[in-house]
Amino acid sequence: MSDENRLRLPDGYEFSTDAARVDVDLVHRWLSTDAYWATGRTREKHEEAMESSINFGVYDTVSGAQVAYARGVTDRALFAWLADVYVDRSVRGKGVGTAFVGGIRDHLAAFGVRRILLATEDAHGVYEKLGFTPLERPETWMIRRFE
Repeated sequence: MSDENRLRLPDGYEFSTDAARVDVDLVHRWLSTDAYWATGRTREKHEEAMESSINFGVYDTVSGAQVAYARGVTDRALFAWLADVYVDRSVRGKGVGTAFVGGIRDHLAAFGVRRILLATEDAHGVYEKLGFTPLERPETWMIRRFE
């Protein structure tokens, strides 16, 4: 993707894939208490998920505080799954989330993956802006749950 087509975070925020920067306590609190898909997730399970993922974050350039998090689960060749996308409530509506997911999309696309999948109940509009579409043939997909 050319530079002019890349999404830019609003001034004052920076994108990072440095897992060492992730505020694990904060991210676990966000996900386990405020994310419908991860409510009640244990800290141990969250850390296990982080270890086998590419961890993405957005940080305030002045305070260094983390304001967004997501994980990419990928073989780094053909397929990626975008998971645990969370934007702090204090920065929602400022373009941070859309630019964040755009940066993740571009990072994963650079591996040459053919598709990035995700699941959402409430953010379709954000993802559609970035080229995500509903499954064309959902009848070909299957799931096995262990709940």
